[in-house]
Amino acid sequence: MENSWETHQIFNQYDELNNYNLFESDMVLKEILHRYGSQDLETFSTMGEVVGSSEYYLHAALANRHSPILHNFDARGRRIDFVEFHPSWHKWMAINRKYATHAHPYQAETTAKWVDWATRFYLSGQIESGNLCPNSMTLGSIPLIQCEPELWEKIGTKLLSTEYDERDLPISQKKSIWIGMGMTEKQGGSDVRSNETLAVPVAQKGRGKAYLLTGHKWFFSAPMCDAHLVVAKTEQDGLVCFFVPRWLENGTKNNIHVQRLKDKVGNRSNSSTEVEFKNAWGIMIGEEGRGIPTIIEMANYTRLTCSVGSTAMLRQALVQCLAYTRQRKAFGKPLIEHVLMKSVLVDLALETEAAMQLSFHLAHCYALSDDLSSVWKRLLTPAAKFWICKRTVELTGEMMEVFGGNGYVDQGIMARIFKEAPVNTIWEGSGNVMCLDVLRAITRSPETLEIFFQDLALTTQKHEILYAEMSDLLLLFQQSAEDVIFMGRSLVGRLVILTQAVLLQRYAPKFVADAFIQSRYSKFHGGVVGMLDSNIMNIDDILNRAYPANV
Repeated sequence: MENSWETHQIFNQYDELNNYNLFESDMVLKEILHRYGSQDLETFSTMGEVVGSSEYYLHAALANRHSPILHNFDARGRRIDFVEFHPSWHKWMAINRKYATHAHPYQAETTAKWVDWATRFYLSGQIESGNLCPNSMTLGSIPLIQCEPELWEKIGTKLLSTEYDERDLPISQKKSIWIGMGMTEKQGGSDVRSNETLAVPVAQKGRGKAYLLTGHKWFFSAPMCDAHLVVAKTEQDGLVCFFVPRWLENGTKNNIHVQRLKDKVGNRSNSSTEVEFKNAWGIMIGEEGRGIPTIIEMANYTRLTCSVGSTAMLRQALVQCLAYTRQRKAFGKPLIEHVLMKSVLVDLALETEAAMQLSFHLAHCYALSDDLSSVWKRLLTPAAKFWICKRTVELTGEMMEVFGGNGYVDQGIMARIFKEAPVNTIWEGSGNVMCLDVLRAITRSPETLEIFFQDLALTTQKHEILYAEMSDLLLLFQQSAEDVIFMGRSLVGRLVILTQAVLLQRYAPKFVADAFIQSRYSKFHGGVVGMLDSNIMNIDDILNRAYPANV
């Protein structure tokens, strides 16, 4: 019998989606950009085609498969502390630099500049998240460095440059540079006040003056950045922030010794290290004795990037699920036609759009300076980071399950997203730190919550369910300080869900807003995805809105 040796034929198997335009297939994103007045639609269409191409999907896979390699010494024993990256890493760094993912808000003048930045970050982060770490830290460092006129004069154009320069050289010799961060020490973690790294003035002390730093950083991200913002203590002024370059102006390496690379669960394309400072040279930036507030200003931006980055992971995983279930058949019909699978997919679609609406509206607030926008930034930056990043860890596990055993195989994007998701819950402050930051803002300025709820009330007062939830939250926030802290995760989580519901009620189609509100405030919505009442939502319209079947 011809070909009798063949044991099976490969059919009903489908690879993960690639080679499609991430922007043109995203109806919700287009609506958001129209709402906030973006003028960069052509740019986003081009970027969406590039990063969604098979070429860049492959570069993402290769950059994560071939992790960075640390070379402490050259062949003759000279200390170099050089981290070698796969060429695909440089491809991603270059494409993000080209589109100013690291600096767009500081180059543009429009009120949509932060939404336009978030779009760049969101499109790129769907495919390769690791390289967004140096993009994020550079973004957050720029407003701090702009407050140091002499330093900005030297390096400002290199920070804003859209030309990628991977060479390991002194800043003066480079076309563009990256900035990293060094806060965490092994004895303290989030407790930065316990830092022991000591900075001693070379001559005069004070802002803009040179110091020598001695100590250790347990997490130093990312080591091949051209300089880092570092928190260290001083004998006279307490904790201070320093600008610490990797190279000195005389062409020699600064005394920053990389001990090892971190062997991380995910974020494999990016390098994180432990380092020692042995009289490393740095310049004090910010006010004396205000090192933590200075670095936290940077963290406010990088926390926003965590929310946008996690939203990007949700979006990519959702699109992969929809594309796959429309092709893969089980029990005689496509997976997406099975009712129980639909309950999972529609829940994922609602959660993803809610994350998008919140992340992009929050980004829009960063372009404004009015009191309401300031309140949104102060309350919702940590709150959104807490909730969206936490939900992404859970939901990417559900999304991986849609692919069955194939989703659990470590050769595709679903497994990579799943392993990548936890980094945003931990980096720039754990969930507890974020909740405490929200509560601290309310305690220090009680009017903050009042202003925020006044804004929500414009919508909630017209909706019985939302108004009841807001009223309940107001009462709960008035409990004793200890009770409020004990309920911190519950209160902040509920605050975010209410905010998402309000934004959907304002800006999304009625069938989306109604489905989200009825499901999130229903006895059917439980601890796992897909516990919904099908009678309260237009399932097919929600799924086609998320990713049209004819794309």
